[in-house]
Amino acid sequence: MRAAVFHGKEDVRVEQVDEPAPGRGQVKLRNSHSGICGSDLHIYYSPEAAGIDFTEPHPVTGSLPPQVLGHEFSGTVVELGEGVSNVAVGDRVAVWPVYYCGQCAACRRGRFNACRHIGFHGISSHGGGMAEFTTVAADKLHPLPENVDLRMGALVEPMAVAWHAVSQSKVEPGQSALVAGAGPIGIGTWFALRARGVDRVLVSEPSAERRDVLARLGADVADPGAGGLGAAVADFTDGDGVDVAFDAAGVGPAVSSALTALTPGGRLVIVAIHERGFEFNPTALVMGETEVVGALAYLPQDFDEVIAAMAQGEYATEGWVEEIDVDQVVDAFGRLRQGLGMKVLVSV
Repeated sequence: MRAAVFHGKEDVRVEQVDEPAPGRGQVKLRNSHSGICGSDLHIYYSPEAAGIDFTEPHPVTGSLPPQVLGHEFSGTVVELGEGVSNVAVGDRVAVWPVYYCGQCAACRRGRFNACRHIGFHGISSHGGGMAEFTTVAADKLHPLPENVDLRMGALVEPMAVAWHAVSQSKVEPGQSALVAGAGPIGIGTWFALRARGVDRVLVSEPSAERRDVLARLGADVADPGAGGLGAAVADFTDGDGVDVAFDAAGVGPAVSSALTALTPGGRLVIVAIHERGFEFNPTALVMGETEVVGALAYLPQDFDEVIAAMAQGEYATEGWVEEIDVDQVVDAFGRLRQGLGMKVLVSV
């Protein structure tokens, strides 16, 4: 079968690999769509900055490159391994792709998404969603309702990242929010906030193309480079500042501007991965008694809640999701790295 295979830094090849067979407790999926994630770009261009070491076997899965990419994907169950009874052949599913050790401090507290040895199907395993088939443990499957198609199902994973970030913010209906960055996670954060009853959301994005996409979806948008973000936030909140802010951009200026946009006692959630550090003066936290928290990945309940919101019509794909063939994966990496396009789904 054809697959997009990661061999090392800036080395992804579309090649023929063996079709997998499910083991005990596993299912075989015919993959439908697999998203290209910001994490894929970090792995391709700068795995060391993302803290990923591909020179040693993964401590949970034991995998090493070459391995099939694709950790945000959907598919249809085509074969059951021994002992599987929670799903049936023909079920359409999204996959919670996390591997965790079960023993570290995070795992003992139920924070499997923050496992100190975390891995992901399609990053830390030999099978992934950018292939015709993959095998995965049956307990990682989340069935899709009839009105959530497989294309939308491939978006469950990135939308769950944003959903979890909104949970970390502790925002409540009626409060205000700023989202810095209108990539897929920023857009997902906007969708998640709206689904939770937070109507006053301002999205900051330097790309005119991305601002236009968000505006067509119904978002309030601001250009952080046009007179500064502070004036836009002040106008948006009558000078109070926002209750919560999200860094979905992964650059220092986004964090700095988000902090200054907060109302006293506000909270900043950093959900983006930063390839580079930056100077930071914590006095800004002291003066506003503001909080900063991180948000990593998702828990299984985040998947369930996103799927339920999708079934209720809270998500749309018009204008920001495109599909490509697996042969176009490397070209898409380059475009996304340059800030061109928004969400790319690989149709397999």
